[in-house]
Amino acid sequence: MTFVLSKLNHEDKEQISSLAKLAYKSTVIDSKYYEKYDVKRGLRDINGAGVLAGLTEISDIISFKEENGVKVPTEGELYYRGIDIKKLVKGFVSERRFGFEETVYLLLFGELPDEKKLEEFKQLLVRLRAIPKSFVRDIIMKAPSDDMMNSLARSVLALYPYDHKADDLTIPNVLRQCLQLIAQFPSIAVYSYQVNEYYNNNNSLIIHQSDDKLSTAENILHLLRPDSRYSELEAELLDICLVLHAEHGGGNNSTFTTHVVSSSGADTYSVVAASLGSLKGPRHGGANIKVVKMFEDIKANVPDGDEGKMKDYLAKILDKEAFDKSGLIYGMGHAVYSLSDPRADILKYYVKLLAEEKHLDKEYEFYEKIERLAPEVISDRRKIYKGVCPNIDFYSGFVYNMLGLPLGLFTPMFAVSRIAGWSAHRIEELSNKGKIIRPGYCGVCGRREYLPLGQR
Repeated sequence: MTFVLSKLNHEDKEQISSLAKLAYKSTVIDSKYYEKYDVKRGLRDINGAGVLAGLTEISDIISFKEENGVKVPTEGELYYRGIDIKKLVKGFVSERRFGFEETVYLLLFGELPDEKKLEEFKQLLVRLRAIPKSFVRDIIMKAPSDDMMNSLARSVLALYPYDHKADDLTIPNVLRQCLQLIAQFPSIAVYSYQVNEYYNNNNSLIIHQSDDKLSTAENILHLLRPDSRYSELEAELLDICLVLHAEHGGGNNSTFTTHVVSSSGADTYSVVAASLGSLKGPRHGGANIKVVKMFEDIKANVPDGDEGKMKDYLAKILDKEAFDKSGLIYGMGHAVYSLSDPRADILKYYVKLLAEEKHLDKEYEFYEKIERLAPEVISDRRKIYKGVCPNIDFYSGFVYNMLGLPLGLFTPMFAVSRIAGWSAHRIEELSNKGKIIRPGYCGVCGRREYLPLGQR
């Protein structure tokens, strides 16, 4: 019997509903205990600074500087292996090249490749793109899902039996596994979408073979679009998105998951599947979907774009009276950055160019308006300990919309990029042979006696 809630009878549903109330009541912890034991909820202090849980050479995030012993918020900076992300992007863009592949090389091996090494690495990734035809038929096509992140995670786990050295944790083998996943993720994600469109939405099934002459970004657009056509700017902007999403420190939720599960000695496929589960959440990789849906909701409720009405509606969102009633203005604010997110700064410039190419100038102006008004509303209605700025999710959803990516592929595109960072961090965790990660939890339950069944 398949356990599906909608197939349960009325009595089963009622029992589960009653038990759910009991489960909730038995697990709510009085907030006073968090204060009493100085618990850093979310492993962050009151200012949003993360508890130091590890060291990494892969990337570095700067959001403040010390002046006379005092932490002062500053414009955000992001470094990949010590190289400023803005200079990295400017470098390959100015040379009219795609940058994702060399970014993957930089993250994994700690240095930028020369021309020969870069070309050899790109050709290696191309050779590793191939997915067994039996896998596409037996795994991707057999059980289509409306959720592409679940399809991606299931496919990753299903690759385990195809690998005769799946549990080998030596660095050469783990690197081989990671490179294969980096190369295969775009095809798995797009194929999963195409199959779902065919089986569940009655659309045509169009599956292109990967083109060995194309970069990762170009290949994604080639695989996705029925006619395989795209503009140079579209491919360039998708490539930049991949670079900007590729890595963001060891403490973000999905990368920390990579470290946690790797520290247990688990295989690469289990680790990546766990990280995908983390990335799926709307507070992490799924945030760009929420941004797009929130903007649609704002436009529906403030169709004339009046700034006063827009501020009032943003206040309603914060007060849990509008949109999804979570009290969050998605795309605004970040766990680390306060004054600016350098990735959002880079993306905003190229978003404007693509908006002009697509004749979506008014849509871009709408985003700019929210970017300006939201921090004012948040600072008026929230007690904040640092500045509020747009994060990369604020504009990435708009980019994907303009590129014609379906909503269901927004977060998988994040995963297609972030698998590079996860791979580097997995190798770093294994190379340094750390202890299994196990933070402390303080038990606050009162003591009581066991009662025999008849006396309860």
